[in-house]
Amino acid sequence: MTETPTPPLEPIAHWVSEALFDPYAIERMTPAQERYYRASQWRMMWWKFRRHRVAVAAGIVLLLFYASILVSEILAPYTLSARNPDFIYAPPQELHLFHDGHFVGPFVYGYSYRLDMETLQRIYTPDHTKVEPLRFFCRGQSYKFWGLVRGNRHLFCPAKGGTAFLLGTNELGQDMLSRIIYGARISLTIGLLGISISFFLGILLGGISGYFGGWVDHLIQRLIEIFRSFPELPLWMALSAALPVTWSPLVVYFGITIILGLLDWPALARAVRSKLLALREEDYCIAAELMGAKPKRIIFRHLLPSFASHLVASATLSIPSMILGETALSFLGLGLRPPITSWGVLLNQAQNINVVALYPWLMAPVVPVFIVILAFNFFGDGLRDAADPYK
Repeated sequence: MTETPTPPLEPIAHWVSEALFDPYAIERMTPAQERYYRASQWRMMWWKFRRHRVAVAAGIVLLLFYASILVSEILAPYTLSARNPDFIYAPPQELHLFHDGHFVGPFVYGYSYRLDMETLQRIYTPDHTKVEPLRFFCRGQSYKFWGLVRGNRHLFCPAKGGTAFLLGTNELGQDMLSRIIYGARISLTIGLLGISISFFLGILLGGISGYFGGWVDHLIQRLIEIFRSFPELPLWMALSAALPVTWSPLVVYFGITIILGLLDWPALARAVRSKLLALREEDYCIAAELMGAKPKRIIFRHLLPSFASHLVASATLSIPSMILGETALSFLGLGLRPPITSWGVLLNQAQNINVVALYPWLMAPVVPVFIVILAFNFFGDGLRDAADPYK
């Protein structure tokens, strides 16, 4: 049996460049290449974050919400304490642009009111003979801007002698839209103040525990286990109920903020500790110790930035959880109390299912809570990815 001759192998292509090495090629980079290779870490994070379209959109939404709390008095058509006793539980007025085929501009139809003598319910119907155009950048009800400067300028106002209840009114005849705008100031800032307390304690105690180890680590870990052994919501409720009723609303606000911050730090501290235990043995950490760097500088200058993505993700997830915590406590009547107005306080009015069935617009504060929580989650995903720009 004759063997079939093996065909000759084709020569392998040589992919190594035969050009002489040019040590100055780096100096002839294109402007785009030079801009990339010389960019700082923060600039690279910003470039990568911009490519996350959903996170950018969520960031714009959060920016608008937080910008609105700076000018709540101007955005709201009515003041926080304004009452309209003639329009109790009035339904939302629809916004229109055209009347009888003619362009009028943004306007609402006035109410026609009657009392149902069988159910004793107020019945409001739109009166198409009452065309009430909205006024913009107008003079309206007087207020104190941030409680300091008197003013009466509003973004929009009802027509002279008319009404503009775009989200209806409550049992006192107060405009729901205005109260939601004012409530954002409390609900959004309580998350920022709470996360400041939580991050300070979590990074400080977690950093000490993970870097030094030994008996310090054991002591802090036992403290964390004690905190985490309590159910979160019942502990929130117990501490909130312990706040004296004689405290002023402002003191209660700071008390709720401190409670939310103090109960949120153990999870962050444990995460920081586990990261530092792994990173403290790295070469750059040992080199910093040999060069005489103090533990404070090693922790905050070398170790913490190496897992900034985890810290960013924790922050963006903790803020909405604190907003939900305040909303839940206020909804149950154990958090903030009137005259302070937050989204949770507004939802407290909707506890009665009969009220919700008859006046569903009282559930309107749920909408901004849902939007903010969702935006924080999308925004956090984008920041978490951008914090590792070299991936």
